Amino acid sequence: MADVNGEQVPSENSVDVVGPETKESTHYMFEDGQLSCLGQDVEEIPQAAIDDYAKVTRRLDLSFNRLQRLDGLEHFSNLEELVLDNNELSDNVKFPKLASLHTLTVNKNKITNLDGLLDNLKSQLPQLTYLSLLGNTACPNQLSSSDKDEEDYQRYRFFVLYQLPRLKFLDSTAVKSSEITEAERVGPFMRVVRLQNSEELSSSSHDDDQSCYSPLPQKARDPDQHAGTFGKSKYIYYGRHSEGNRFIRNNDL
Repeated sequence: MADVNGEQVPSENSVDVVGPETKESTHYMFEDGQLSCLGQDVEEIPQAAIDDYAKVTRRLDLSFNRLQRLDGLEHFSNLEELVLDNNELSDNVKFPKLASLHTLTVNKNKITNLDGLLDNLKSQLPQLTYLSLLGNTACPNQLSSSDKDEEDYQRYRFFVLYQLPRLKFLDSTAVKSSEITEAERVGPFMRVVRLQNSEELSSSSHDDDQSCYSPLPQKARDPDQHAGTFGKSKYIYYGRHSEGNRFIRNNDL
């Protein structure tokens, strides 16, 4: 069967594919331009789905899997919507150039580096207008951390809107014109400074210890080789509040 663009599309709406390595069946569905592969525990986009549907897919839903990379996504040249919720995508994920993509949801993944993600999205997804990052550490709200509050989340929104001013929706909430105006003003100052992890702090502390000056000698002196000095003080205190005066009787003066 061919679509309006002349692309060959398999007639089956539901397909089971057996992977060459795992020998397990991967189930996905294609209908009206939407390709879905939900809850299959796949770690990458199935190659058979790429081969058969990449050119004719406008909406791709890969939710509830174990995706750690997006190899092959670059072949979905007509993709407009991409759903990647509940996966294992981390800061290593890189989005390819997708000129038509306007909707991206990456809720409940493992993204912590907001700067790196926004730089990638800004350069690779020029038409992006809907973005949702709820449930990632990079999105500071109570879904990702109980110690975050509304102020933390608002600062995050200002920074995201400063980097991606074309957004109309962010985290399922419509973007207000007042937010865009404020983001232009304060956005550059809303960048979140990431703390060093425990390994980096340990290494840094170790380096500091090595370079820190110590007043003690490299080799401790033998206890029997003690030394002292003796001298005569020329200073005498005559004040009436001297502590020693309490023990001097009048006939000793």
